Amino acid sequence: MIMMMMMMMMVGEGVRKGTRTGPNAGLRVRLLLAVAVLAGGSDLGWPGVRGHAGVAAQSTERRVLAHIPGDIIMGALFSVHHQPPADKVHERKCGAVREQYGIQRVEAMMHTLDRINADPNLLPNITLGCEIRDSCWHSAVALEQSIEFIRDTLVSNEEEESQAKCTGGVEGSMLLKSKKPIVGLIGPGSSSVAIQVQNLLQLFNIPQIAYSATSMDLSDKSLYKYFMRVVPSDAQQARAMVDIVKRYNWTYVSAIHTEGNYGESGMEAFKDMAAEEGICIAHSDKIYSNAGERSFDKLLEKLRGHLPKARVVACFCEGMTVRGILMAMSRRRLVGEFLLVGSDGWADRYDVTDGYQKEASGGITIKLKSAYVTWFDDYYLNLKPETNLRNPWFPEFWQHRFQCRLRGYPQESAAYNRTCNC
Repeated sequence: MIMMMMMMMMVGEGVRKGTRTGPNAGLRVRLLLAVAVLAGGSDLGWPGVRGHAGVAAQSTERRVLAHIPGDIIMGALFSVHHQPPADKVHERKCGAVREQYGIQRVEAMMHTLDRINADPNLLPNITLGCEIRDSCWHSAVALEQSIEFIRDTLVSNEEEESQAKCTGGVEGSMLLKSKKPIVGLIGPGSSSVAIQVQNLLQLFNIPQIAYSATSMDLSDKSLYKYFMRVVPSDAQQARAMVDIVKRYNWTYVSAIHTEGNYGESGMEAFKDMAAEEGICIAHSDKIYSNAGERSFDKLLEKLRGHLPKARVVACFCEGMTVRGILMAMSRRRLVGEFLLVGSDGWADRYDVTDGYQKEASGGITIKLKSAYVTWFDDYYLNLKPETNLRNPWFPEFWQHRFQCRLRGYPQESAAYNRTCNC
C-alpha cells in the first residue's frame, strides 16, 4: 500500500485528453505501474468490492468484459478462465473459471481503483476507470481482446455516435458514446501471451505493464519498447534454482519446461548456469500446460528411465504444467520417486497442489517476494453475487467455488442441482 501511495503522489497535475505524448505520458505510466503492483505483484489472500452507481458489467456477442467509467481508462487482461484444452484450442473456448489468477486479480484492480478514487489527495478531480477483459492464458484469445482495446482507441467520438444510432437502442447508444480509449494495458500474465500482445500494442504506441511476465526476452527494449513490468526476469530465478541444486550437491538432474517462451528462455538460462557449475542434465523435455493425460504419462515414463540417479527434476514450468505432472504421478503411483525443483510458475499456489499434496511433498519452489495486502481480505470475503454487479464473472465463479446453482441469474449453471444460499 505504501508503494502504491508513493507512486501515486508522484503524479503530476492535470490530464490532457486525446494525447499519448508530453508531460502526461509519465502520468499514465505511473498510474499503470501502481495498479499493476497491486493487481498482480502482491499477495492477495482473497479479493472483492461492492458495486457503484454507473458501474456496469457489459457483454458483447463474442466476449464478456468489466467496465468502470472514469476520466482515465486503464485496460487489463487477466486470465479469468483457464486456457482451452489441447483438443479445443482451435475453437478458442476457454476452460474453467480461475480464482487466484482470475477473479482475485479482477477484484484487486477494481478495489485498488476504489481506494485511489476515494482519496482526495491522490488525484483531485480525476476519476480512474478500467476495462477488464479475459485472456484465458491463451494467445489467440488475448490478441482478439487486444484488437478490441485498439478498436476503441482508434475509433473517434463521431464514429462511435454513428455506430450507436445503428444499434437502435438508447442503452447501446449511451454505452458506445461513453466509451473512452485506454491509456495503457496491464497484463497479461503469461510471458508468451504478453510478447504477442506487445507486438500488436506497440504498433499503436500503447504502453503495456506486466505483473507476472518474467521472460528474459521481454528485457530487449529494441524489440519491446512499450513494455514494462513490475517483476524481475527469469535470469534471477534460474540462478536461484541452480544455487539450490548446487547447495544440496545434486550433480545429475533431469530438466522439464513448459512449451512456450517462459519455459524455454528460463530453462535455457538454467542449463547454461548449471553447466558452469558442473551440473549435468540427464534428460531434458518440454510439454504444453494443456496437454492431455497421455502426454504427461509419457513424460514421466521418460523420466523414470533415468532413475535412480536423476531423481531430482528441475521444472521451469507454469503452474498448470506442474499440476499435470502431479496428476500423472498420482495416476501411475509414483509418489516419492521424484523431487521437483520448481520456478515461480508453481511457487506456493494452492491451485497447483490441491488434491495432490503427497505427490508435491519434498518439492522446492521459487517465489517472488511480495507484500501481503491485508485490507484486501476484508473486501473480498464480504463479496456476494447480489451486490457485486460490476464483475460479470463473479456469479460463474460463485457457482464453481461452492458447487451450487444461482437460480434466476443470467449466468445460472445447470451443472449444479443444489441452490446457492447467499
